[in-house]
Amino acid sequence: MINLFEYQNKVDIQDSFDGLEGFLDEIWNNREKSSYYSGEGSSKIESQRFLQFIHKSNELKSNKYVGVIHYEGNKINLLPKIFFDSEREYSVTEVNQVQNHILWWLSYCRKIKFPNYQASLDSAKSDFFEVLIYLFSKYTRELLSSSIYQQYEEVNKELSFIKGRLNTNDYINENLGTGRWHKLNCTYDAFVFDNEFNRIIKYVTTLLFNVTSSQENKKNLREILFILDEVSDERATVEQCSRISFNPMFDEFETVRDYCQLFLTNCVSFDYKNDLKLFAFLLPMEYVFEDFIFGFIDKELEKVTAKAQRSDTHLDEGKTFKLKPDLWLKTEHKSLIADTKYKIVYSDESDPKKGISQNDLYQMLAYAVRFKVDEIILFYPNTIKESQEDETELTIKDALADGKEISIKAFQLPIINRKLLTSDLVLKTDLADLFQPTRQELINKLEEILLPMISS
Repeated sequence: MINLFEYQNKVDIQDSFDGLEGFLDEIWNNREKSSYYSGEGSSKIESQRFLQFIHKSNELKSNKYVGVIHYEGNKINLLPKIFFDSEREYSVTEVNQVQNHILWWLSYCRKIKFPNYQASLDSAKSDFFEVLIYLFSKYTRELLSSSIYQQYEEVNKELSFIKGRLNTNDYINENLGTGRWHKLNCTYDAFVFDNEFNRIIKYVTTLLFNVTSSQENKKNLREILFILDEVSDERATVEQCSRISFNPMFDEFETVRDYCQLFLTNCVSFDYKNDLKLFAFLLPMEYVFEDFIFGFIDKELEKVTAKAQRSDTHLDEGKTFKLKPDLWLKTEHKSLIADTKYKIVYSDESDPKKGISQNDLYQMLAYAVRFKVDEIILFYPNTIKESQEDETELTIKDALADGKEISIKAFQLPIINRKLLTSDLVLKTDLADLFQPTRQELINKLEEILLPMISS
């Protein structure tokens, strides 16, 4: 098992990694186009951006993605940079606790709905990907055991009587002209079990069954496949998932759809040149941090209304350059802009900028001018090392607006529970219980930051 932290540590490229770079290039070029991979210019880059292969020194380094890669019997854990400590050797338990943090962050992301029992964590789950499979397989198996999803779909079939509408051209050409006049080509709506959504579930279940190493997961997934035995085997895509909607009678299946979309967006599994096999589950941490902060504020702060990525304003009058701040926060009295920056700051006490980049400052100034606000907040994550308790405040005077002052404040948010890294894994517990102290600490910090600013 190899542990790589985003942009931080390096490991030697092993002989068993031969062909891995070609694998990842193919993944990159054939990846699903989704919100996770929609960065500016990313579609023009042909070489993969998951790992760095430094051939001069024969070393391997991680980029901005977190997750897990299984390759020819090797497992590479890609971990968030905010947990990196060069003086620390990470045990399996510590890595599992880091991955539990990722699960907790994902539980607030607005595009993913987790069931309530989400974290019955046990020793059989070797990484957070196995936990995700466990959550999906347990929830889906229990749901399908009690409720079968059926929907109306258009069916084309030969019948001995007319049902729906008769396909006249097909009947004349294929049946009447060949002496099979008694068979009628009909199209009609049928309430079917073999429908698009069940085919998506079966495809995702098969994908996960082939990569999980947990016997409990295999058991759950096998039972799902047994229930869906009469459903056709078809490849599914993210786009198909996003088109699925449910009436209130089947709203419990929304969680299954969201899990399917999560796996289809971020999983890659294929045979390479009919020989080597690879499986990868990868998430861009920058997106996860932004989505987590929005979801947390939206769910936990009753006095604040959060809107994500308002995009109705442009930098120029020609409306070519769109401005998209991460968060638009408001109460009945006041509004302000907040932006999430997944960067390590405050690492150098002698740095007067505290690690805040000049480009971030320019971006915030553009937001202030075009959105006509005089207060902007930058949210950064804390790290495994000591966090900076004091805020950093920068004041800019707008000479074109009679010296109007624009305040830009930067804060580190406590999204890490340091005590967990030195604790044993607690079995049979919920993520909500595991991270309750961190949740409360983050609520207190956000209220301390936001409420005085918004109510003033």
